[in-house]
Amino acid sequence: MSGKMSRRELLKLTAFSAAAVSANLVPSISIFARPASQDATVVLRFQENETEYAKVVEAFKEKFPNVNIEYVNVTGLDHAEVATKILAQLAAGQPVDIGYAATEATQLYAGEGLALPLTQRVLDSKEELAEYFSDVSPVLTETMMYEGDLYQLPRDFNAANMYFNTALLQEAGLEVPGEEWTRDDFLEYAKAMTGIGGGDSFGYGWTNRLWGSWTPWFFVNDTNLLMEERAPGGEWMWETFYADDPNAEGRGGGWRWPAPQANNPKMVEALEFVVSLTRDGITPEAALGTGETLQGFFTSGKLGMTPAGGFWSGGLINAGMKPGDFDVQFWPKWASQRHQLGVGAAWILNGTAYENEAWEFVKFSTAREIMELVGFFGELTRTTPVRRSMNNEQRYSKSGPPNWHVFYDTLDKRSDTGPIPAPVFSVELTNIYTRYTALATSLEQTPQQALDGMQAELEALYARQ
Repeated sequence: MSGKMSRRELLKLTAFSAAAVSANLVPSISIFARPASQDATVVLRFQENETEYAKVVEAFKEKFPNVNIEYVNVTGLDHAEVATKILAQLAAGQPVDIGYAATEATQLYAGEGLALPLTQRVLDSKEELAEYFSDVSPVLTETMMYEGDLYQLPRDFNAANMYFNTALLQEAGLEVPGEEWTRDDFLEYAKAMTGIGGGDSFGYGWTNRLWGSWTPWFFVNDTNLLMEERAPGGEWMWETFYADDPNAEGRGGGWRWPAPQANNPKMVEALEFVVSLTRDGITPEAALGTGETLQGFFTSGKLGMTPAGGFWSGGLINAGMKPGDFDVQFWPKWASQRHQLGVGAAWILNGTAYENEAWEFVKFSTAREIMELVGFFGELTRTTPVRRSMNNEQRYSKSGPPNWHVFYDTLDKRSDTGPIPAPVFSVELTNIYTRYTALATSLEQTPQQALDGMQAELEALYARQ
């Protein structure tokens, strides 16, 4: 499916009329929804792994015994591929009632009318949700908004911080740098950790995707793949739940991406820097993949640094590392020190027959004692909780780096941290981005050529939208 079928083609597979499709309209998704149950039992199709959510569902059923959960486990190379599969299931008339989306797909589902806006329900439940929002950074909440409405209650997030293999650091005679380190410091570190540990180590490595990838480098070079602006609206959120939070000042109704700018000079400069690391043997050629792609490389002492978020810490422990074998720090300064992140959460199908039950489950899952039951927030933390209070020394004592506080400090100390660029057509954008990135890092094209090609295809993509 990946890269071969557009959203429009997927929608054509449904029973939508030709007129609605040609007008680029998405009619009510209620045609997908299963009919309301004739008895008291409701079955919600939930896009999640039973291993991770079994305890949450058990607690929910104690309060709502008439609601059963049917798990729909959808996997993929990245969030864009997962979203493609979810769209295919929708086209086949097999929707989920409650889905899961990271930033890569939040605007896709919201913008196509597939996700239910939660604004009024949140306001109606403000007494119940006030404690939750007080514990969640406004940076995360704004990322889950689209054109003034909230579509997801944040559950987990990951900002791109720099991970260090402490054994290679020590062998190179280095220590974890301070918060104010720079790109030049990074380059010295990367060179020092290249060619040691048996002679075949690399100082730095990354995978080709939208989150992470070389994205952190153009963020700190004070630019972005797409132009960015804030949508109007959102006052209902900031005045109701964040009135006393200075980090909420100036926020709006979600992010907009009005035009591509892939080949602006700062983007070219960032990619030239990243490509130079490969050309100089400091970085291996980047392949498509997630953090797991580099996990073995890192745990075996062959990789000194890599971009990752809190999700990687538990994974490294599972792979055989011990606390103290790795550490983390902010991304190094360049023209700025702005960080990129992605946020994940449940979304509710717009038109599901079980809208009320789905909302109760989503709202129920925000309570701290319930969030603590989620598997990847367990003994080995495998993604970063959105609740500030859950990011503490006890949580990371078994699975975290000594500098575990960096994960949430990226929100509280770096108020300009923002989401990766992911508009409604994020699946197509991701395919273009990773394809041209590969052409540059494999040295088949110069960074300028690759970004000129990327810009041309992105402009054509925008024109089609």
